[in-house]
Amino acid sequence: MPWWGWMVVGALLLASEMLVPSDFWLVLVGLAALAVGLVTLLAPDLPTAAQWALFAAFALATTWLFRGAVRRRFPSRGSGTRVDDTLVGDAGHALEPLAPGASGRVELRGSPWSARNAGAEPIAAGERVRVERVEGLTLVVRRES
Repeated sequence: MPWWGWMVVGALLLASEMLVPSDFWLVLVGLAALAVGLVTLLAPDLPTAAQWALFAAFALATTWLFRGAVRRRFPSRGSGTRVDDTLVGDAGHALEPLAPGASGRVELRGSPWSARNAGAEPIAAGERVRVERVEGLTLVVRRES
């Protein structure tokens, strides 16, 4: 591949990171492609197989050397935010009756969820509930007073 081909691939990979949340994988592979482009510019007679081997080596090296530092410096979009952190305290409504300790369905933020009644009082269908915590994909709710 000509040197400019590697540069185009590298630039496309770097630009793709802005569109696709890949947790910086595309940046590191894009940097490897740019590095191979520079090497190929300096050594235009480098065989294609050697270029691909060099690309693989650079991609592994950039990942091994820089990924941890990059992730610490620029946390990914979803890091540190768990589902339960964002749902706790939100209000929804029961889609079916929920006896104390029983499981059923509630609607929260326009979507149905599995839920368990953590309160001592039954919850009627349509009644408002408040999320206390999340256990896996099950909301632990209590009737709103």
